[in-house]
Amino acid sequence: MRSAALIRVAYFPDSFHEVNGVAHTSRHFEDFARRRKFPFLCVRAGDRREAFRIEGNLSTLELPRGVLSLPLDKDLRFDPAWIRHVPAITRALRKFRPDIVHITGPSELGMLGAVLASHLGVPLAASWHTNIHEYAAMRSRWLLDRLPGPQAEAGAKRIEQLMLAMIAWFYRHARVLFAPNPDLCRLLEARTGRPCHLMQRGIDAQLFSPERREREPSDRELVLGFVGRMSVEKNIALLARVQQELEASGVRNFHFLIVGQGGEEAWLREHLSRAEFTGVLRGEALARAYARMDVFVFPSHTDTFGNVVLEALASGVPAVVTLDGGPKSLIRDGCTGFIAPDADFAAAILRIAGDAEMHRQMRAHARSYALSASWDAVFESVYEAYGPALNPG
Repeated sequence: MRSAALIRVAYFPDSFHEVNGVAHTSRHFEDFARRRKFPFLCVRAGDRREAFRIEGNLSTLELPRGVLSLPLDKDLRFDPAWIRHVPAITRALRKFRPDIVHITGPSELGMLGAVLASHLGVPLAASWHTNIHEYAAMRSRWLLDRLPGPQAEAGAKRIEQLMLAMIAWFYRHARVLFAPNPDLCRLLEARTGRPCHLMQRGIDAQLFSPERREREPSDRELVLGFVGRMSVEKNIALLARVQQELEASGVRNFHFLIVGQGGEEAWLREHLSRAEFTGVLRGEALARAYARMDVFVFPSHTDTFGNVVLEALASGVPAVVTLDGGPKSLIRDGCTGFIAPDADFAAAILRIAGDAEMHRQMRAHARSYALSASWDAVFESVYEAYGPALNPG
């Protein structure tokens, strides 16, 4: 089997400069290749003019999205005219001579990467990062909710099923698949017949650390944190419900610390009176925000992993997450936080806040768990999985 240091990887991420899990993972993937001196080409979208650069073992082709690109969220776009970049991408691939092309989903970059890999006879790897089928069903609710209740639910379910079938068909073209949690790996293997390997996320435990906590020991206010995109698929309406239920329980000494942006921010500002909104934070400012929190509240049912949950744990902040999606795989229930149905989120927060010793132990266990996760381990396993894909049979 070929050494990882000799495998030439052409990587087509859905996003790279934006603030989301795919971009976060992609930047660390490139940095891993740089540090290990592995030959690596990253083809990505950017705001600058077309730029092809070679720096040591790293090659980068950054291409602009055009005026026809469609907004998907605050910093996410889709360019239906991306095909215009085929000549530039083909030249870069021929010059780089990849052993494998790795795409991160059915974006304009992913689709073009898959087509060019087939055209050049290069094996394709594909990683699943976003539950697009669930997003599509949720974002169609504005229209479906005009139908009677049972019909709306049936319509949403049908949209989800159709989208999943289409995406599974797309992923079937890859020789090897990756997903961030075991449930998604099983789903992909069943739907595609392809082997699927875990591609989880790592953490910078020096940046995200309890040592960045700047609150005074006498500060007894309960700070509930959320970091992420404020959008319907994140189930952010649950935060307002949690506020109501805590107040109904007689709890008043608390507030939310909300980090991020998104299309539902105006709604959340209107319905979450006990909240501080910071906007998007990065680096040490983000790390300090996590360290201020007492409990991390993550209501999403659709996240495939939950980078922000791992960042909270590394900061010594126990988390409350839902029964669905990838974040539950990061939580040892009752040890590093709680896995709960929506109706029990407020009760779970009260259990943590009402028991100082439990909270102290959860903070310690959360930090200890996060210290066992590293980006190097994540990407070393990815390169191990490339091997069989390059030598099938």
